[in-house]
Amino acid sequence: MAYAVLFPGQGSQFVGMGADLFDAKPELLGDRADEVLGFSLRHMCLNGPEEALTRTEHAQPALYATAYALWSELESRLSAEPAAAAGHSLGEYTALAAAGALDFFDGLALVARRGTAMAAAADIEQSGMAALLGSDEESAEIFAARRRAAGGHLWVANINAPGQVVVAGGEADIGWVVANARDLGVRRAIPLKVAGAFHSPYMESAAIDLGEAIAVTCFGSPAFPVWSNVWASPHTEEIGPALVAQLTGPVRFGESLQAMAATGIGSFVHVGPGDVTAGLAKRSVEGTETMVVSLLEDIDTAVGILSAA
Repeated sequence: MAYAVLFPGQGSQFVGMGADLFDAKPELLGDRADEVLGFSLRHMCLNGPEEALTRTEHAQPALYATAYALWSELESRLSAEPAAAAGHSLGEYTALAAAGALDFFDGLALVARRGTAMAAAADIEQSGMAALLGSDEESAEIFAARRRAAGGHLWVANINAPGQVVVAGGEADIGWVVANARDLGVRRAIPLKVAGAFHSPYMESAAIDLGEAIAVTCFGSPAFPVWSNVWASPHTEEIGPALVAQLTGPVRFGESLQAMAATGIGSFVHVGPGDVTAGLAKRSVEGTETMVVSLLEDIDTAVGILSAA
């Protein structure tokens, strides 16, 4: 059975993540990584504190590095490469590195630049995000457009899975959504603990900054298809522009998963901290098989299942 690998985005970080990886993968998570980042990756991941690790400029490179290190070990034991890969927001960079379209350390520098730029953009104006439970994309787009027409600032930012939509906007706009959820046809709106309105026009300054870094980054051809968050289709030669567009456009992760399944992919493997993308795959693709590789000890089981498929 064809399978795809999925990589997590910001929000999956936790103090202690990667504890089994730092000694196993010093060539990826050691001194060179610290030189690129300007801080100790090991200390940040293992000691935090949580407030520091959660900061956008730390969480993004930490997740990218630990998820890729885990993938590199998994890949070395696989007999067949995946049919496709995808990542949620930040995780798209990990997917590109996993497919060989982006050098690991080039990607680490790019992700660090991205996280810093997004944090700076979030500091310009108070903004945030809210998860809408029981809402579909069409309904969310309608009331977000109405809010903008009335002078507000609200956009659909993530379409994660059926019934899981996230909106982004100004602080007052997020408060409005939470207070009026029932009247908007939403079962519940939950404010997210994020620094700002990611994947919306609030990130325009970050997109400019990231674009400058991407312009001098070399991308190769992926060894297997990597699905773009923005287009919900595999990347072509224009990888860089799609990554820039991702900062101000919605993450179409659920749509990507469904489209991947339509190509014949019947199994999804979450690789990295947590298990979020496996849960989104279950919600998005009925009857799909999912696996979670979040620790080195998970690899043998995953390899056994994938080899037998």
